Formats: sequence, C-alpha cells, structure tokens
Amino acid sequence: MNAAALQVDPATLAAILAMALATLATRYGGLLLIRLMTPTGRTRRMLEAIPAAVLTAVVTPTALATGAAESAACLVTVLAAQRLSLLPSVALGIGTVVGLRAAGL
Repeated sequence: MNAAALQVDPATLAAILAMALATLATRYGGLLLIRLMTPTGRTRRMLEAIPAAVLTAVVTPTALATGAAESAACLVTVLAAQRLSLLPSVALGIGTVVGLRAAGL
C-alpha cells in the first residue's frame, strides 16, 4: 500500500465525526427525553406505532423490487406487525418467504 492510500481528507473525517455525533445525540437524546415524561393518550399511540412504521419503511423496497414470494412475505410482515412485536413479525415474514420459495413461487 502506498502512503497516499492511507491519507484521510480532514473535511471528510470532520463530516464523518459530525454525523456520528448527530446520530448519537438523537439516539440518546430521545431516550433521555422519554424518561423525563410520561406519555399518555395520543403521544403513547404515536410511540407505539413507531416500530410498525419503521418495519414498513424497511420492507417496502423489498416488496417493490423483488419477486412474488418476497412481496407476499413483506405483506405478511407488515400485517403481523400490527398485532405482534417486531421479532415475531419478522420471523413470520421469513417463514413466509421460505415456505413460498420451497413451494416454487
């Protein structure tokens, strides 16, 4: 390896560090804020909807860009997330895609 490959642009390094700090600040800031308040009513319902919303945002590109088995599994995952927690919902989605692929879909 030559020495030029090991050099890091100071602006790039500063941008990476700033993004890391912003990520940590939002992550830990949210945890700190939620400890200082007791969510009720509408706020509680919004907080309870976050996992399903994030899961939907993660699986939607897969549903739109892949085959029928993956799209069906994404639908099962999103529907399961309406009633179940994140882990069982994802497990159902994985089981669905495995079953549909085994069936030849």
